[in-house]
Amino acid sequence: MTDLQQAAEMIGEAEALIVAAGAGMGVDSGLPDFRGDNGFWRAYPALRNAGLDFTSAANPALFRRNPALAWGFYGHRLQLYRYTKPHRGFASLMRLAAGKPHGSFVFTSNVDGQFQAAQFANDAILECHGSIHHLQCIEPCSEAIWSADGLEPDINEETCTWQGPLPRCPHCGALARPNILMFGDGSWVENRSTAQQQRLAAWLKDVKKLVVVEVGAGRAVPTVRNFTERMCRRAGARVVRINPLDFSTPADHGVGVALSAMEALSALETQIYPL
Repeated sequence: MTDLQQAAEMIGEAEALIVAAGAGMGVDSGLPDFRGDNGFWRAYPALRNAGLDFTSAANPALFRRNPALAWGFYGHRLQLYRYTKPHRGFASLMRLAAGKPHGSFVFTSNVDGQFQAAQFANDAILECHGSIHHLQCIEPCSEAIWSADGLEPDINEETCTWQGPLPRCPHCGALARPNILMFGDGSWVENRSTAQQQRLAAWLKDVKKLVVVEVGAGRAVPTVRNFTERMCRRAGARVVRINPLDFSTPADHGVGVALSAMEALSALETQIYPL
């Protein structure tokens, strides 16, 4: 039996799926994953010229030191994520979960909103690092979180800087920032993510035979990997680990599939629902 066949059999027998997605999930949609400084600087050469790596750019300190540059980086990403169409692997995932007694729940470290764009149920998604589509006060003056839907970025592509008035907190007038957990971040308002965690915990209570479909998660930022391991230990889950490079998993935990997200999910759909 091939790894793909074994993975399909595990998914077919599951009562429910948890989709645990890292940055690799969005690569097939054309999104950058910022793997290593060179990958980040290819996407944002102006930040190389400014001497900033990803850790320095994705940092609340930059909003205080150079808010136009910080909002240039995040404003550009907001535009990119708004207009990126999720690849067909998202639809394959939805079909794999269809008909399961307890359906599926998404756990993702991605802040791009791609699962919502792919029509996954909003109340069955946990965005552990927050979402670029929501804003908060930089201070913060309160625990308020509001939608970024009305924000229209105007970015100087050459300098990666925000042009015009900067986004402001509607409650106190201070600078606004994305509701994203950044590096060195002591002011992230986490109540939205906490509510999502509570919904996941309530959902898990009724699930007995669980499979985690882990997609595009690595060890550099191990949030998703750590979550998968917790599900294996605490919920008795098995894992289908999809990653073209770092796909190994202990035999008693499940199986690794050495393909990209779109390739693997499309192939699994075909295995379970042959034409």
